[in-house]
Amino acid sequence: MKRRSVTMTDGLTADKVTRSDGCPTSTSLPHPRESIRNCALSMDQIPDLHSPMSPISESPSSPAYSTVTRAHATPAAPSATALPASPVTRRSSEPQLCPGSAPKPPAESDKGPYASPSHTLCKASPSPSLSSYSDPDSGHYCQLQPPVRGSREWAAAEASSRQARSYGERLKELSENGTLEADRGRAFIAPIVEATSSFNPATFQSLLIPKDNRPLEVGLLRKVKELLAEVDARTLARHVTKVDCLVARILGVTKEMQTLMGVRWGMELLTLPHGRQLRLDLLERFHTMSIMLAVDILGCTGSAEERAALLHKTIQLAAELRGTMGNMFSFAAVMGALDMAQIARLEQTWVTLRQRHTEGAILYEKKLKPFLKSLNEGKEGPPLSNTTFPHVLPLITLLECESAPAEGPEPWGSTEHGVEVVLAHLEAARTVAHHGGLYHTNAEVKLQGFQARPELLEVFSTEFQMRLLWGSQGASSNQARRYEKFDKVLTALSHKLEPAVRSSEL
Repeated sequence: MKRRSVTMTDGLTADKVTRSDGCPTSTSLPHPRESIRNCALSMDQIPDLHSPMSPISESPSSPAYSTVTRAHATPAAPSATALPASPVTRRSSEPQLCPGSAPKPPAESDKGPYASPSHTLCKASPSPSLSSYSDPDSGHYCQLQPPVRGSREWAAAEASSRQARSYGERLKELSENGTLEADRGRAFIAPIVEATSSFNPATFQSLLIPKDNRPLEVGLLRKVKELLAEVDARTLARHVTKVDCLVARILGVTKEMQTLMGVRWGMELLTLPHGRQLRLDLLERFHTMSIMLAVDILGCTGSAEERAALLHKTIQLAAELRGTMGNMFSFAAVMGALDMAQIARLEQTWVTLRQRHTEGAILYEKKLKPFLKSLNEGKEGPPLSNTTFPHVLPLITLLECESAPAEGPEPWGSTEHGVEVVLAHLEAARTVAHHGGLYHTNAEVKLQGFQARPELLEVFSTEFQMRLLWGSQGASSNQARRYEKFDKVLTALSHKLEPAVRSSEL
């Protein structure tokens, strides 16, 4: 401060100070000494220096004080520029130099050389994991500074948000404004929270099952086996995919259903709180499908060659669901049947499969099983352009962990990579909810011109499978009890085909 007071009175007059319009530019300084004097004056123009603690303000009648006051009263030129920082004109403990002009608007001050680090990242690109379905020109919620209202970027963001808005965004707009911008003049209809399952085996009208039937009737099992053997694996995959898409509300969604759901597609409803009943229905369908396919294999009491042929047909069905149809839901269900402990223990059957159907055994071991493992761990997935039903089983199991039956260790059960797997599936849930319309389009394209057989559609319907496995009375009983009983049935069938070798016989 002593150095500044000396600089103030050394060779300066009141006329020089009043004629100055602020700090001159570095190109107009004739001499370094003159630059030091003028910049010292600019420092004294800072209001903080005229506080009661400032040594300059101790004598208000001094020429320096009155001169600086007159300089503040003089209107500043708008063309004044900030003096670059220099070790000669500024110390680390002194305040930053600034021009005497009026303060700039916030939009301009962010471009200055001393803007905060957060302002320099305002053009940061969106997250790579979301770049596939976000508009790079319309801003992103991860950016530190949103586009300025009225700018081109702001207009693009508004247009993009009007075109595609999620259910949560529309609810937020409703809570803030009382009505939706796109629905002004129309009454808001709250979505219906479903409390009962869409499956009702008691009232199911069947072409194959009588009104009252017992569990696992021999004649009915034989009829189902004949129907599955009549057609090839690709035709079976198409029937399965059509029923899956109807249950998951990928196909057959009317305007009334969209109004009741509050969203357009079932894949978005799947991720929302009021979609719990849909998640439970899909869990029921997944496990019922796996059990029925296991019964189809274990119910064959013929030779090992016949069982190996059924295994090969089931592996082909899984391959068609994965590749041709892009149906990851039933692909996982079929693979779940093949991976059951009651089927995996049939050593003679698997040896015969490797001998008689080598390509099927290689396909199962080298391609299908590793692919399913990658799906469960959230590492790999099919291309969106070929997907009709994404792999939502891990997400459903996460959201309904209390209701999902435990069949073994979950992919996120390990302490080493458990958190990464959970985060991967939660991130994939955003993609699933966002691309509901794409799954609908893909399913329509793959099923275009397909002539379904009513008997096969019925065989792959969940109500038929529940009646086939548990009978007309047991189909409506407790789910956990049904699964527990049938696990014992499958174990008995497996040991009947290939009895366990006792240790005394070895």
